[in-house]
Amino acid sequence: MKIIIEPGIASRDYWRDLWRYRELVYFLAWRDVAVRYKQTVIGIVWALLRPGLTMLVFVGFRRLVHFPGGTVPDPLLVFAAVLPWQFFSGALADASSSLIGNANLLTKVYFPRLVIPGAAVLTSFVDFCITLGLMALLMVWYGFAPGWQIVVLPVFVAISLGLSLGLGLLLAALNVEYRDFRYVVPFIVQFGLFVSPVAFSTAEVPERWRTLYSLNPLVGIIDGFRWSLLGGRAALIPETFWISLVMTGLMMLIGVWYFRRMEHGFADVI
Repeated sequence: MKIIIEPGIASRDYWRDLWRYRELVYFLAWRDVAVRYKQTVIGIVWALLRPGLTMLVFVGFRRLVHFPGGTVPDPLLVFAAVLPWQFFSGALADASSSLIGNANLLTKVYFPRLVIPGAAVLTSFVDFCITLGLMALLMVWYGFAPGWQIVVLPVFVAISLGLSLGLGLLLAALNVEYRDFRYVVPFIVQFGLFVSPVAFSTAEVPERWRTLYSLNPLVGIIDGFRWSLLGGRAALIPETFWISLVMTGLMMLIGVWYFRRMEHGFADVI
């Protein structure tokens, strides 16, 4: 008996295939995590070093420009924003280059190609969980206990994951077609760091510019992380949250649509 492996034609068959290959997502993510820390001297400490240094830089910046102090220590205020930013930037960079990095798989066997960027985002989520542990240690150090708002944290984690995956799918597909995007992604990441409220609060942005500023979907996500982790002592502006949610949904739709549209040609182009 000859078994022919071929992709499902209908959309429902594709999503059924994606569910059948779900274990491949975990395998690829585990492989990437193992490779990332293989033969490193300090191991997973690298996952803490970058966000830790980023926090120190922005805390120093806040004090240099004399940002007004609040009820939350500066390291906690900044690190609560570094958490989602670090997850988003890492997931975006990994997902956008994931197809190129796994070209050997794409040209040998069929599986839903969406598995590869999904595994890249999952790998960054592992780093995020490690960094979240550092946030917990900082809160213990400052004697800062979260409030009931902590139960809403998974909602904002899910939104940041959706944004990372949606934009990552779009850029991964574009990166296969146009290799120029390998230079565009680092610029997006670097530029995004300075236009997101990492070193400051959205409440400090002039009200007349706040709606325009909130078109950056990371604004609502960062505000949500601060609000849920810091017990409501950081403002959560409903407008920024809903704009972030809508923008994330649109990015997911656009990313999945474009990725599926270009998917059949990946093996030929790559």
